[in-house]
Amino acid sequence: MIRRIAAATLSLSALLTLTACGADSSADASSKEATLTIGDQAKTLQTIVEASGALKGAKYQVKWAEFEGAAPLYQAVQAGAADTGYSADLPALQALSGGVKVKNVAALKNDGTHVGIVVRKDSGIDSVKDLKGQKVVVSSAKGSVSEYLLANALRQNGLSYQDVKVQYLLPTDAQAAFASGKIKTWAIFGVYQAVALEQGGRLLVDGGDGRVSGIGFINASEKALADSSKKAALADFLKRLGTALKWTSTHQEAYAKAIEQRNGADATVAKTLASAAYSKVLPITADVNKTVQGVADLMNGIGVLDPNVDVAKSADTSLLK
Repeated sequence: MIRRIAAATLSLSALLTLTACGADSSADASSKEATLTIGDQAKTLQTIVEASGALKGAKYQVKWAEFEGAAPLYQAVQAGAADTGYSADLPALQALSGGVKVKNVAALKNDGTHVGIVVRKDSGIDSVKDLKGQKVVVSSAKGSVSEYLLANALRQNGLSYQDVKVQYLLPTDAQAAFASGKIKTWAIFGVYQAVALEQGGRLLVDGGDGRVSGIGFINASEKALADSSKKAALADFLKRLGTALKWTSTHQEAYAKAIEQRNGADATVAKTLASAAYSKVLPITADVNKTVQGVADLMNGIGVLDPNVDVAKSADTSLLK
């Protein structure tokens, strides 16, 4: 049983969407080659990979398991409904702490500005210090990257985590409540942050300038890693994902258009998301582990990550050299 994760999610059947995708239009569907079920959030990886054509010529099949947040995605990985996970650093740590049997197999990096604390313009909150005594909605669950931003921003401004009242809501529920004025402060990420700002929210602070690490992880279930054909396919997928991410940095207009078409975002939101994307797939190095261990230690210290995680021991570096 996954501690903390399952309690914060909707039912697996309500959230899981599997989309079969032939890696090559000429591939034989009856092939005995591996089939990878890639866990994704808000069609992020799927949009990048399919828009760039990165899977062309691959000798395995890909299915996409789509979720609106990391917590339900890791629930699916634990249940065997996805071979891989994909998230920022803290959700991966929370999954590991909660007993999900995964290994981090590759790192991702961006500038951290895709995470933010957004307030309603009529909130009366003008600085992080004004959050003292306020309710802050965190998406999507305990241990999200937006929660780390909140904790770190409070610490940097001389406040403790106990100075705010935290409520956890999945992004779609929180978005509706924020738009209607039922909540006025929302710690959020990605497309949901962009939509909140588009709908009149104001950015209080984002994860830039080191307020979050900017590190994300692709991880894989221990079961998938024990399957030699899936492991080989995953190693190839990571290289193709790296190619796809390079494509997004050199084709931002095309990438933004793909986000519009596949995610239903308007042009302004799509451009914001395209500019904030991860840019590289990186091996998990000692420096990566050290940086993320700092995230783990801070969150363990405020009782959010319990038990703590040994980040270095949670990695499998054999797939990406």
